[in-house]
Amino acid sequence: MGTFIDNIKYRLKQRDILVWLIIINLAVFLILAVLKLAATLFMLPSLDLVALIGVPDRLAALLYRPWTLITYMFAHQGVLHILFNMLMLFWFGQLFLTYFSPKNLGSLYVLGGISGAAFYLLAFNIIPFYREFHPSFLIGASASVMAVIFAVAFYNPNQKVGLILIGPVKIIYIAIFLFIIDFVSLGDSSNPGGHVAHIGGAALGYIYAKQYLKGKDITRWISRIIDRITNLAKPGPKKPKMKVKYNTDKQKDYDYNKRKNQEVQEIDAILDKIKKSGYSSLSENEKKRLFDASKK
Repeated sequence: MGTFIDNIKYRLKQRDILVWLIIINLAVFLILAVLKLAATLFMLPSLDLVALIGVPDRLAALLYRPWTLITYMFAHQGVLHILFNMLMLFWFGQLFLTYFSPKNLGSLYVLGGISGAAFYLLAFNIIPFYREFHPSFLIGASASVMAVIFAVAFYNPNQKVGLILIGPVKIIYIAIFLFIIDFVSLGDSSNPGGHVAHIGGAALGYIYAKQYLKGKDITRWISRIIDRITNLAKPGPKKPKMKVKYNTDKQKDYDYNKRKNQEVQEIDAILDKIKKSGYSSLSENEKKRLFDASKK
């Protein structure tokens, strides 16, 4: 237990986006649960928070609550709902980080969620079957998680993951299986909006992978927006004092190239180890080296 907690602390210090996404989801879930419990125990008028953070099924209502396009993907109702989503995000998020940067993960999570909300709004405003469920609200990280799964699956279809009682299975088969379940469940009245949103997230993940293979990152604009928002929260940098520094020991080109080649070989060895034994087989030093390399 101590090793697990130490690992979490280390990843938090390293600003691990995957861990932070899970923590934000858990924090929102606990806040909603505590507020609901307090209203029940003290018989207080219950505030419908889902209506404030969930995406409404009508475009007119969305105009008054545009922030829900972001907040909904961090809100859950029910322990099984958040447990399943966070486990899937953790498992496939680690696979995602073996091919892409942490910034890509955060941006794809947001863009996949927006795509899921867009599919939900289109279905509930165009298809007669879904209009019968008005009023309705969309919450959950499922669309974002599906985007991550499909991005990995179609970027490297031959990547295998170990399943309990089944063994190694190509991730592409898992992605297709999940898509088929959502597709045949589109007429299910128990969770009509959820299945539509899942397909929206999956479509975005597929497009992301195919475009990335062509050298295009469709999440770049989201990354820029996130960077600007993050920079606004940071205090302005202090103006450094001008200093004159004379470098009497210049590094030779040969030494520099030798060091860079050595670093590349070490990262390649770590990636090979992940492919053979999984991310969990890495030592703390190897995880740190891989994280540092992803930021360069």
